[in-house]
Amino acid sequence: MQQRFHTLVLGAGAAGLFCGARAAGRGLSVCVLDHSAKPAEKVRISGGGRCNFTNVDTKAANFHSENPHFAKSALARYTPWDFCDLMAKHGLSWQEKTLGQLFCDQRSTAVIQLLLDELDSAGGELRLSTEVSGVQHRDGRFVVETSAGEIEADNLIVATGGLSIPKIGASGFAYELARQFGHEVIPPRPALVPLTFTGAAKDNFAELSGVSCPIDAQARRGPEFHEAMLFTHRGLSGPAILQASSYWRETESVGIDLAPGWSVRDELKTAKADTPKINLSTWLARHYPARLADYMLTWPGMPADKQLANLSGADMEAADQALKHWSIKPAGTEGWRTAEVTAGGIDTNGLSSQTMESKHVKGLYFIGECVDVTGWLGGYNFQWAWASAAAAASAIDADRAA
Repeated sequence: MQQRFHTLVLGAGAAGLFCGARAAGRGLSVCVLDHSAKPAEKVRISGGGRCNFTNVDTKAANFHSENPHFAKSALARYTPWDFCDLMAKHGLSWQEKTLGQLFCDQRSTAVIQLLLDELDSAGGELRLSTEVSGVQHRDGRFVVETSAGEIEADNLIVATGGLSIPKIGASGFAYELARQFGHEVIPPRPALVPLTFTGAAKDNFAELSGVSCPIDAQARRGPEFHEAMLFTHRGLSGPAILQASSYWRETESVGIDLAPGWSVRDELKTAKADTPKINLSTWLARHYPARLADYMLTWPGMPADKQLANLSGADMEAADQALKHWSIKPAGTEGWRTAEVTAGGIDTNGLSSQTMESKHVKGLYFIGECVDVTGWLGGYNFQWAWASAAAAASAIDADRAA
């Protein structure tokens, strides 16, 4: 078994397989290594089994990082349409769904097969069920200790992902390795994850479990997201909440507008003139699911349930403030078990934005989720995997003989 390669890729997920295939396509000897028995498990479970493989609206503003400019170069050089061309080459088709998301018409396993076929046809090697116990750098080469013996490589690409969804093999390996070679790590935290609550809030939300409605949600550090919110037995979920969760920090509140794009005060004024004899509860039930409407009437600051004819200007203003400026303070998140991605990660100050190469060790690269670049919900994180992998693969020094 060959134990000496030009380039060794650690991690057989989306970024690792794609990078390995593109590096091997340059005529380099490449091995992709993973401790799991199956490759690309995150691809398999993504998009409800249909793989939302990119987003046509991808731009750097759809990602968050301590350095918001870091992702610009890679994203500009490998676009969503580049990956669409690759899909078409393999006979795969797709559909655009909400907010620019592209989903594979075939199963997500077809996207995995695409990645495997690309690696194989380029001459790259894939080794699964292979544990890594140590990495050394000496005499300008990397020596990786594995359960199948030592493997040497001139270049080492780390694509082992973050901490999200440990049941499919997620680990902090990339962070430990980065620290070993002098890199800083922005503390990882669960992202795109449901928010949890305690006490009365948890009990109230559990009673509303299964209820959903459109909202605008915003954590203090992030943009406003206009999508759906879902009540759960533990708290709040749904696309808008998952998006906001990536920016949320413990002890902070999340602001929710339950009347996105319209004025509660103005609508109540109109309803008061048109249907003065209906109660506020009836009006609320016309705009919200019944259980949620009943819950709203219990909020501090909400006017009492009475006929609209009896609502004062102050009452209508109070209802507007309560519904459009609902502020909630989560107790936490559901954690790594359900988080779709990891926020934080390897500090981009130690990496080249052009090549993903370490500024500390020549030939060492970090790509994909392990880097402090986290995309929004909706295919953005896959596009970062493709783009960062392409950047690294194109930058590897082919003159460093294997």
